Amino acid sequence: MHLTIPTISPDATPAEILRAGIESAGGPVSLACSFSQEDVAIIDIAHGARLALGVFALDTGRLNEETYEVADALVERYKLAIDWYFPHHDEIEKLERSEGLFSFRESRDKRHACCRIRKVEPLARALAGLAGWVTGMRREQSVTRSDLKAIEPDSLNGGILKINPLIDWSEEQLISYTKEKRLPKNRLYNQGYRSIGCAPCTRAVQPGEDARAGRWWWENPEHKECGLHRR
Repeated sequence: MHLTIPTISPDATPAEILRAGIESAGGPVSLACSFSQEDVAIIDIAHGARLALGVFALDTGRLNEETYEVADALVERYKLAIDWYFPHHDEIEKLERSEGLFSFRESRDKRHACCRIRKVEPLARALAGLAGWVTGMRREQSVTRSDLKAIEPDSLNGGILKINPLIDWSEEQLISYTKEKRLPKNRLYNQGYRSIGCAPCTRAVQPGEDARAGRWWWENPEHKECGLHRR
């Protein structure tokens, strides 16, 4: 697949980045939604700009109840159709029977094995047939995301476009937008969480820590990706 990567102005708005990416993709584009503040903001921006953006979500089987509450609120507010993808049950059964319920805390390899079953493989199915996908990643979130581009080819997924419209937003901008628009918000943010994934792999962060310090907190910062966004 050969796609032309559009030139994005340094001061481009998220709506402009989204529109440029969708137009350049030349086919269906969907948001990978984890129901974070970032993803909710993108849904609102796309809705306001009347952009043709699909939404899919990965139900790993270990999400927080509060995450499902946000999903339900989005369906109600935007009449949103969410395409849900799930891990293969036989793979989950094999993993938990052989390794136990918390093997992902024993080593990085075992954590990656769990993420592969629960997230990476379902993502591959979700992206099949798409010309591009949208993420809520921001550069300031962690060291693993500092070299992001607004629109880039995703070599791990067939070269489709990967669009990161909030790439340059600060956390303060995101929170301000969420409040101004009265967007649905995961209740865990009010308990000190700043990045929310699977329940056993997420906790609140301490003052001074980066936004993703509460994800897989037993690992080094440079390793804190699940395989969905390997660089």
